[in-house]
Amino acid sequence: MKITLPIIIAALGFTSLSSAQSPSPAVSGAAASDDKAIRPFHFTASKEALADMRRRIAATRWPDKETVTDASQGVQLATIQKLARYWATDYDWSKCEAKLKALPQFVTNIDGVDIHFIHVRSKEKNALPVIVTHGWPGSIIEQLKIIEPLTNPTAHGGKAEDAFAVVIPSLPGYGFSGKPTTTGWDPIRIARAWIVLMKRLGYTRFVAQGGDWGNAVTEQMALLGAPELIGIHTNMPATVPADIDKAAFAGAPAPSGLSADEKHAYDQLTFFYKQGLGYALEMSNRPQSIYGIGDSPVGMAAWMIDHDADSYALIARVFDGQREGLTRDDILDNATLYWLTNTTVSSARLYWESKLAFFAPKHIAIPVAVTAFPNELYQAPRSWTERAYPKLIHYNKVDKGGHFAAWEQPEILVTELRAAFKSLR
Repeated sequence: MKITLPIIIAALGFTSLSSAQSPSPAVSGAAASDDKAIRPFHFTASKEALADMRRRIAATRWPDKETVTDASQGVQLATIQKLARYWATDYDWSKCEAKLKALPQFVTNIDGVDIHFIHVRSKEKNALPVIVTHGWPGSIIEQLKIIEPLTNPTAHGGKAEDAFAVVIPSLPGYGFSGKPTTTGWDPIRIARAWIVLMKRLGYTRFVAQGGDWGNAVTEQMALLGAPELIGIHTNMPATVPADIDKAAFAGAPAPSGLSADEKHAYDQLTFFYKQGLGYALEMSNRPQSIYGIGDSPVGMAAWMIDHDADSYALIARVFDGQREGLTRDDILDNATLYWLTNTTVSSARLYWESKLAFFAPKHIAIPVAVTAFPNELYQAPRSWTERAYPKLIHYNKVDKGGHFAAWEQPEILVTELRAAFKSLR
């Protein structure tokens, strides 16, 4: 078959054209064979798995230093060596494990796959249920900072009427969820599973939020037309007009007539398509081939932190000792979760499964709220957003934050969610 640009584009879904074993979920309660059972979940990493991880980090065979003075060739040797040194010597997974154990966690079987999720109710009687979905290379670790402010707003600068009941699932093949053994687990099927999950928890009226793959899943939930879903919020909206997207993918000069915000978004898209698609190309084409990445903690971490230029730059600054957004432990909590659950390859398969156009408008008919972060893959202009979402109930262009909004800027995202859904309560 002749490989043409449209075939590559469609496969990507971006445009319109070891010895560290997977954990056995420690569960109690109803038998796993009861498909509708909701079972308590907890996880404790073995000393052997953690020792093996540190041994592998220490045994990393390092390449030569990059031949440039910037990150144009990828993750710089000095940055990844600082990460590895801290990971092998000072990092303590048990602190993250304690945070997770303090939260109510569960597993339930949906469509043949065990779905892990955090579920924190609010003491406020009229709390609005929200299901929040992470992306790649994220996990439930991304959302830990927003749980308490959302569920207990009066202790975090909000009002009782701002309260949410929060559900945070792990995507299939990610973290503590089961790994699908058959094909077909794309964002549409996951969206269907999330609606089942919320209804199984007894929620007859709820909202949804997401970014990255979380946006894809959340938008597909809206398109399924479940009456229980009354609105969505996204921090990585799909708003790009088809002609704009085609020109950006081709690296063409910006079309005439763009506003300043539209030109900025266009330039961001052009840069991403030219410089930032490497990981997605490989995982959408041959996810099973990244054995080496799944067999080396350092290789895995480098693959993950190179998601996008702005996120990588922030992470590099963090390992240089700067304090902003994320901490070294934040970054390594997420990487360690991937390592301990052996989900490098299983998480990558979502890119292979999905045939959706990532940035193309989907014609969503229910209320939509959007927060446009400046260091997202592109900062969606209001003009594109209003055309993409005919029932736009909230739009705000904030001045700080990037792709991992809940992780980097939890206070901003919490404020945005309170404002976004106020009219739907």
